[in-house]
Amino acid sequence: MLHFEKINRKNVWEITKLHVSESQKRFVAANEASIVETYISITANGFAFPFGIYDGEIPVGFIMIGYDVDDDWENAPHIARGNYNLWHLMIDQKYQKKGFGTEALVLGLNFIKSFPCGKAEYCWLSYEPENEVARKLYHSFGFTETGEMDGNEIIAILKL
Repeated sequence: MLHFEKINRKNVWEITKLHVSESQKRFVAANEASIVETYISITANGFAFPFGIYDGEIPVGFIMIGYDVDDDWENAPHIARGNYNLWHLMIDQKYQKKGFGTEALVLGLNFIKSFPCGKAEYCWLSYEPENEVARKLYHSFGFTETGEMDGNEIIAILKL
């Protein structure tokens, strides 16, 4: 059964060993970089929730959820203020095409809808324009593109 476990001293290194395929690396930051971003966000008065994605005892992926903006986030998209963000989602290359990405997204949205930082109107995310796999997955959940960009990435939102 797929579930999340908070990133901690016991599992951080096994989560950093998970990787997407070579062809996907341009679309997804390395897990260790995202874990560092979590720390930086939290120390700048932000909110970030990093989780390992597990199938039973086996680590299969990583997800990170954010809320609002931190003190150091310059040029944050307008949608970021007061809303949740699906900041990072990856499934290790060995476990792809087994439905784990879809299942993890369901779990992530359920976590967001528990409103751990308070109510919000939207969940937002961003992805590279060439990442058709991500676009199809997010659209299947009802995310719609806003026409805005976060750097070079397309922003899509879901009303909560």
